[in-house]
Amino acid sequence: MKLSLDTDTRILVADDGHGEKRYDLYSREAFSLLSREWVKVGWAIKYIYSFSWAGRPIIQLPEDMIRAQEAIYRLRPDVIIETGVAHGGSLIYYASLLKGFGIPGRVIGIDIEIRPHNRKAIEAHELYPMITLVEGSSTAPEIVEQVRAMVKPGEKVLVLLDSNHTRDHVAGELDAYAGLVSSGSYIVATDGVMQWLGDVPRAKPEWTHDNPSTAAIEFAAKHPEFTLEAHPPFVFNEGEMTEQITHWPSAWLRRA
Repeated sequence: MKLSLDTDTRILVADDGHGEKRYDLYSREAFSLLSREWVKVGWAIKYIYSFSWAGRPIIQLPEDMIRAQEAIYRLRPDVIIETGVAHGGSLIYYASLLKGFGIPGRVIGIDIEIRPHNRKAIEAHELYPMITLVEGSSTAPEIVEQVRAMVKPGEKVLVLLDSNHTRDHVAGELDAYAGLVSSGSYIVATDGVMQWLGDVPRAKPEWTHDNPSTAAIEFAAKHPEFTLEAHPPFVFNEGEMTEQITHWPSAWLRRA
């Protein structure tokens, strides 16, 4: 997609190789197209590596963090399961939301390797009593069973997949953890932004098909009990905006 912008005439011209389309610069269509390019540039310059939450690095786009907050406030889950721990910022973020919202829940973080300095920092954090760390492959049967055993009957569960982002690995995680998701809750295949990055520095061309969104779309097609949503609906903005400012397109799978 080639974009050209004229701020004097307030026109955005988009050329997809099959012809040009012209949009009012202040239209939703222009916002969507420009946001897509902003997201790609931001990924290339590692914009998401510039944030922390309560003292721990959090490798997330703030827009996605706010969407997750909306879901957590509405769902009020007893258990949040996240695959992929990294520096622990997301675990701390989810724990802080539960505590701030007065939800007596807990967070389970799973990673194939929790580096000692990250583990030490997470365990020293004031919110660590709400967090359980599980080290091992998120798709290994023994790890899946260990996590299943931590969930009590009747608890409301939200799952976020943020570890290895290949299509096959995410598909394996969806198969492994979807059964834990409560009715009305979600399993979220994060970082499908990869599908937009095939022509971006540091990316790989095969990401256009080898990405979490592909796995989520294929999973939804095979599992009618799950519906793929653009993002958790919020009454104030439902249907009012596109989802282009996100690293999590085609991510939110809601269980009926």
